[in-house]
Amino acid sequence: MNPTSPTTSEPASGQRGSRAGAASAASTASARLPAALLAAALLGGCATLSPDAGFDGVAAATQQRLGQSLTWARSEADLATIDARVGELLAQQPLGAERAVQVALLNNRGLQARFQDLGITEAEVVQATRLPNPGFSFGRTRKGDEREIERSLHLNLARLIALPLVNRLEARRLEQVRGEVTMAVLALAADTRRAWVQAVAADETVRYMLQVRQAAEASAELARRMEQAGNFNKLARAREQGFYADAALGLARAEQAQRAARERLTRLLGLWGARIAFTLPERLPDLPAAAREQPDIEQLAMGQRLDVMAAKASVEQTARQLGLTRRTRFINVLELGVMHNTSNEAPRHTGWEVSVELPLFDWGTARVARAEALYMQALHRAAQTAVDARSEVREAYGHYRNAHDIARHHRDEIVPLKKRISEEQLLRYNGMLIGVFELLADARAQIASVAGAIDALRDFWLAEGELEMALIGKAAFTPAAATAARPAAGAAAMDAGADAH
Repeated sequence: MNPTSPTTSEPASGQRGSRAGAASAASTASARLPAALLAAALLGGCATLSPDAGFDGVAAATQQRLGQSLTWARSEADLATIDARVGELLAQQPLGAERAVQVALLNNRGLQARFQDLGITEAEVVQATRLPNPGFSFGRTRKGDEREIERSLHLNLARLIALPLVNRLEARRLEQVRGEVTMAVLALAADTRRAWVQAVAADETVRYMLQVRQAAEASAELARRMEQAGNFNKLARAREQGFYADAALGLARAEQAQRAARERLTRLLGLWGARIAFTLPERLPDLPAAAREQPDIEQLAMGQRLDVMAAKASVEQTARQLGLTRRTRFINVLELGVMHNTSNEAPRHTGWEVSVELPLFDWGTARVARAEALYMQALHRAAQTAVDARSEVREAYGHYRNAHDIARHHRDEIVPLKKRISEEQLLRYNGMLIGVFELLADARAQIASVAGAIDALRDFWLAEGELEMALIGKAAFTPAAATAARPAAGAAAMDAGADAH
């Protein structure tokens, strides 16, 4: 109870005799209201924890969008099950892209930690939708031979009144967290697929750069011997030596990129120890015959992007909080109390009291203005999210189409042309029309063209992954109104929000 708040009370009669029975009857009748409110409070405050905290919904969304399964490691038995499943997936070598994604979704401990947000948030929501324990006070006073015992029970009546609205707000907050966890799952899958593409492409690049270095090394060694025999000048030998130095440097950089790509993939897979010795395919998947046509890419993104859905939900929640603030703008303190006092020289005193704050100085206009501003802020952010989503998906789709065209040009034009040139050069070498150095230089150029084709194919598969992610949304979206608007909902909802956050 607020000691500075004016109170209205019904004191018990202090007279003896017949008035004591009348006071007792009046007290019994007056206690019916607080008893009924207390019963409603008990029924309204019985929210319980669910068995899965909404994880089944996240797993269903993952199965629908990715065709992959999830397991939440909540016990040692779950960890053992996950470990066995990961062992089965890694036993199938080489490790393909889809199996790599499945390993990451099961074995990535960062994702498992993210799943705990479901349990944490549900516990906070359940706590916020329960009434606080009633307060009980006990006092004993003595005046001469007279001893008086005071007992009182207090309940936050404002919290009880606001409980239905608070329940709806907190349920929306739990849905937002589930959406964020789903986005984290999809983002991890996309990151793992990109890391797999980069690791496979890095392996291919190292193999071809090794061939370039071997060709340059052979050319440099031949030039050295021919110079020693007097058939080659120093300038020509220096040029061949320079080709070899550049090839060796290119191989070193390719090996460095290979290690970095593999380690990034290993981290996403959550592997360590002997399991990091997994093998990857020797080459990337072939380029599709044609890029997919999606003229309605923007409409498709608007219908399935999770960040757009979360922004819309944030606006709806903020609107509900604005309504709660307007309805509770005059209520800051509202408490119900029941008292029961006994004395050895007087009849017992029973009754109830209600404590309410009078809106003499604070009419709640500032809280309402703040809630309205937060609503408009959420509305503008949702509109900007939609604008950004349309732009991002257009950009990703354009990049995807261009990457397909470039990779197809490498496959159909550049590599075959370099191959024909190499074949013609070999014929001229066999006819003694060109020397060995021209042949080796042409071989280096052909291998370099193959390495360029590998890079173009890698860029295509990365662009496809970016397009898939653009159709899903951004993982970093965080609804601002979910936490910012809560203090504006008046004292009744503010208490619930403090418990929830």
